[in-house]
Amino acid sequence: MDIPTLPPAPVGFVGSGPPTYDAEPTALPPADPDELDDLVADTVLDGARYGACTLRAVSVRGDSARFRGEPRRDSLLTARFGTGDQALILVAMATGARATPGAHRAAAEACHWIGRAIGRSHARLAQDISAARRGDLKSGLHRLTDRSLGKLRASAVEQGIDPEEYAATLRCLLLPADPDCRIRVFFGVGAGGLFRLRDGEWHDIEPHLTDVTGEPVVGFGSLPTETPEGDRLTMDLGIPTPPSPYEPAPEPPREPFRFRASVARPGDTLLMCTGGLADPLRGEPDLCEYLTGRWSGPPPGLATFLADSQVRVKGYADDRTAAAVWEA
Repeated sequence: MDIPTLPPAPVGFVGSGPPTYDAEPTALPPADPDELDDLVADTVLDGARYGACTLRAVSVRGDSARFRGEPRRDSLLTARFGTGDQALILVAMATGARATPGAHRAAAEACHWIGRAIGRSHARLAQDISAARRGDLKSGLHRLTDRSLGKLRASAVEQGIDPEEYAATLRCLLLPADPDCRIRVFFGVGAGGLFRLRDGEWHDIEPHLTDVTGEPVVGFGSLPTETPEGDRLTMDLGIPTPPSPYEPAPEPPREPFRFRASVARPGDTLLMCTGGLADPLRGEPDLCEYLTGRWSGPPPGLATFLADSQVRVKGYADDRTAAAVWEA
């Protein structure tokens, strides 16, 4: 009887030596009996398969926060809007400002605001992705991001909190469920990473601030952004322009907007992550080599993906949030 060969068991750490902190959670964050909805789980894990891609997503409290009994500052949202081939999958992740008491709440709010905005506009966005309207996508998603982060700042004011402290980075992926559409859209504001594993090599494809749209995408050709009635995509998404006199225009985000739309190839693995994983990927070659071996083949199960994403590197103890997409 032939016994199937299993992949090598995940390792605890890579690099020159073990990290200082324990590998497993130590202390729970403090709880308020009247604010139990404010508690954040140590780990969130999700996954799905739509169209030509398989999604795995995880958010894990960092070693430092586990040791100190602090809540996870990262937030993760995975959502499907619509049905059938017209559905649109959103993955949003945010990181709250360091050393601020409401960091986890700000990150969660940022994900929820962008989730509402995308959900209400998902039909048009799915059409623009399928029709390869790159310019429309960039301008529309920029507006939705600005508006969502503007609401986050307004929430800080309502709570009497300094908006600079009640802030978050925000990174998102849009994945169409249509199996004939291979376009993957990334957008966001703030630090983190966007990587692609292709033919056994990792490529850092984080859009630079001088990049307009990322690498060329086959078939992209935007319709004019202006019509006699005004900005086309803004009107399509139901966002008034110019802003209503009864609602002040949101301030621009503190950091530049980043956008990339590209066509995936069969066998690609696309990875979007917060700084907690992006930094060691850029700073520790052993981690890149390890994940190359683990993620170059078929998509792993949820438990395996969780174990892989937790492989530790000495000197990197922040929360880790990652979404990986395997292309069939």
